[in-house]
Amino acid sequence: MENTKLIITYPPYTKNTDSIEKVMYTVVLALLPAVGAAVYFFGIRALMLILVCSISSMAFEYIINKIRNQEVACFDGSALVTGILLALNLPANFPYWMAVLGSFVAIVVVKQLFGGLGFNVFNPALAARVFLLISFPVAMTIWPVPFVDMQTAASPLGVLKTEGLHAAVSSVPVWQAFIGKVGGSLGETSALALLLGSVILFWKKYITWIIPVSFVGSTLVFVGIFHYIYPLEYASPLWHFVTGGLLLGALFMATDMVTTPVSKRGQLIFGLGCGLLTGIIRLFGGYPEGVSFAILIMNGFVPLIDRWDNHSNSKKWKVK
Repeated sequence: MENTKLIITYPPYTKNTDSIEKVMYTVVLALLPAVGAAVYFFGIRALMLILVCSISSMAFEYIINKIRNQEVACFDGSALVTGILLALNLPANFPYWMAVLGSFVAIVVVKQLFGGLGFNVFNPALAARVFLLISFPVAMTIWPVPFVDMQTAASPLGVLKTEGLHAAVSSVPVWQAFIGKVGGSLGETSALALLLGSVILFWKKYITWIIPVSFVGSTLVFVGIFHYIYPLEYASPLWHFVTGGLLLGALFMATDMVTTPVSKRGQLIFGLGCGLLTGIIRLFGGYPEGVSFAILIMNGFVPLIDRWDNHSNSKKWKVK
């Protein structure tokens, strides 16, 4: 038997020859419509927050690489993507020093302490967002009003949770929420911008329909059941579709190559789990939004999903 070498590497795994740099900077390009919408609706403060998160994330990556005597990887695009996604999960008036702390948690704690790119179990930007939400709940839930300086208001899901369906639907029409003229995190306000940006990722085949469709679909089916039974109490699936971080999470965060299952069947289970948890938290949880928690919980199940899927396949092809 000839000697052969089996090369084992770490994720992300892709079925093409594109480098990590090319993949990551393509994701940055896909995020530009959401970045542009954030700056348009919330002004220079939004741009500054995105720059603070991006630069600090890359800086922490550089520092850790130097401390661990590793090849400097802060320019491969992964830290930049993390920084942008973190900023898009924050309100426009979020204090800069808190944003830098979030970058530290994302890069140093969640990513590098697990071994760096490809070894992290949880999505770094989402883990940092949840850390900031728990640590600074007031700062994380004060939403500036688009085009209006120094004025804040509750997010659409916040109004729904605290004031009820009539108040939420009256204050936030579906079309207004679709284009992004609502309060909320920088990247979750404009469903239109997120959909436009995702076209690039689908075109390059960096993501497939499985996770986004199963994630969004299961969320809308779940909330739709309760809306059908209690239409005066629960918002419609369309309203849930255009409000909150559902599209940002389903298109740009749940599809992270490192923290999602490898197989198509595993991705379907992952997406369905994310959607079901999001619906449960939105309707019955203490927080008005459930996307971040849902994705992080399912990130923790990814090793089990992959193990189960591999075991099932091995039994299927076992010679009897």
